[in-house]
Amino acid sequence: MTIADESGPLLERCQQRLGYFFSRPDLLVCALTHSSFATTRVQSYERMEFLGDAILGLLVSEYLFEKHPNQFEGDLTHRKSALVSRDMCLLWSRELGLEDFVMVGKGVKSSGIPLNILGDVFESVLAAVYLDGGMDAARNFFLEKVELVAERQGDQENTSQQKNRLQQYCLQEKGTTPLYLLLDEQGPDHCKCYKVSAKVADRIFSPAWANTKKEAELRAAANALSELAGGNAPYGDN
Repeated sequence: MTIADESGPLLERCQQRLGYFFSRPDLLVCALTHSSFATTRVQSYERMEFLGDAILGLLVSEYLFEKHPNQFEGDLTHRKSALVSRDMCLLWSRELGLEDFVMVGKGVKSSGIPLNILGDVFESVLAAVYLDGGMDAARNFFLEKVELVAERQGDQENTSQQKNRLQQYCLQEKGTTPLYLLLDEQGPDHCKCYKVSAKVADRIFSPAWANTKKEAELRAAANALSELAGGNAPYGDN
């Protein structure tokens, strides 16, 4: 089923997924039309993708500039690169379920919609929102999505640094390195969970569970750092 087959109901469902309703639905149709489906390439989403790429870069830059007032240009550039990547556009496209609405030719559809098309469509849809409602509409449409992903990205980055931070603390304050104790593992071989505690000198800190030993050690290090600072373990034993 394509939008051309059932434009009214399908467009309605697509707009509900997006959380944005167009005053000019033809912009959304264009944003969802691949060149293999369009009569001419100019009628496909390619021009909108070009515009959407620029809008995406501006909105991400604006968001990071406001969100991280104390970070230098290099750090902001690194964060921006992750948030405007093709993989991230694909993630947003899939979260919105755009694969249910994108229009492609029979040859493309029969072999499955390529991932690069789904990533492109997110940018073209962002451009369509901009053309329909202006920058404020595009910003509101995008802000919730970038906020959620940026928070996850920040959490992953912060967690990944915990082992290094704990090791630096131990070397400076204790003259030793931390140990990571595997306390338990549960589940079948293909889906195990691991329970790990960090040990600094004679003190064993609150354990943490994770689906991999590496992640369990990272979380255990985060627990240790928090407890050394007088706080509670962020990754409880559950």
